[in-house]
Amino acid sequence: MWRLILHGVILRVRPARSAEAYRQIWTDAGSPLLLHSRALVDKLQEKLAQRDIVVALGMTYGNPSIASALRNLQAHGARRLLVLPLYPQYSATTTAAAVDRVTAELRRWRWLPELRIVTSYADEPAYVEAVAHSIEAHWQLTGPSHLLFSFHGTPQRYFLAGDPYYCQCQKTARLVAEWLGLSTSDWSVSFQSQVGREEWLKPYTDQLLLRYAREGPKRITVVCPGFATDCLETLEEIAIRNRNAFLANGGEAFHYVPALNASASQVELMLQIIARHTAGWRSPASATERSARRERALALGAAR
Repeated sequence: MWRLILHGVILRVRPARSAEAYRQIWTDAGSPLLLHSRALVDKLQEKLAQRDIVVALGMTYGNPSIASALRNLQAHGARRLLVLPLYPQYSATTTAAAVDRVTAELRRWRWLPELRIVTSYADEPAYVEAVAHSIEAHWQLTGPSHLLFSFHGTPQRYFLAGDPYYCQCQKTARLVAEWLGLSTSDWSVSFQSQVGREEWLKPYTDQLLLRYAREGPKRITVVCPGFATDCLETLEEIAIRNRNAFLANGGEAFHYVPALNASASQVELMLQIIARHTAGWRSPASATERSARRERALALGAAR
């Protein structure tokens, strides 16, 4: 039955819709997701080169793949591996899926590296501050309005099974709102991108925005802190489709706060996370240091 639905309906309709959505956000340099992700990795590599840390970009669904990123690190002789999924809030559908790809590749290796994994950074002070600063900077241009935190949705059954994603999203929103000094009536949380007939985390972003457009608040600022970089779900779904629906149904002002992308605050956040999770890992000695050590050892031997 599923194969009939997949080939008879979904694969006849969804690719065309997705292609049209991608056309609206595509850049001369390609996918915004890949563009911003590569820019972030390049900036991190520049900062971390002096520590002999090699940074590789891998995507769970797409290219460059996680497997190719790991092989790149293997070719550089990496014996220690830190996996940093760019999902601030942990979910079995995102973070765990990325880790599954990592372990699937590592199972093929004869010599496994020492492995550490960042499972979430939903309440990382530098992350909360970076998101809050981005909202403040946006409001300096547009003026403040009701703040809607829109996170990517997941099926409700994951939450009921113990997935911490919903709770971590709520915590992120609360901490950012507290940092901004907002009252509880000044902000709200919703979940976007639901598909199928199954119940997902609520309230749904599109439905909540339609209610706001008709009943108020009619001036809205939307931020999507669950997305490290802008992509289809933020640029087309929120900044274009939901914006148009909100304004067409009575809303007066709609503003989207861009993701952190490769901003200085995002780079600094990543550097702090990397520094903490690699604590205790000594960088390999440089050729000069090794030579100096040999000279000291020879001198000590001669003295003895």
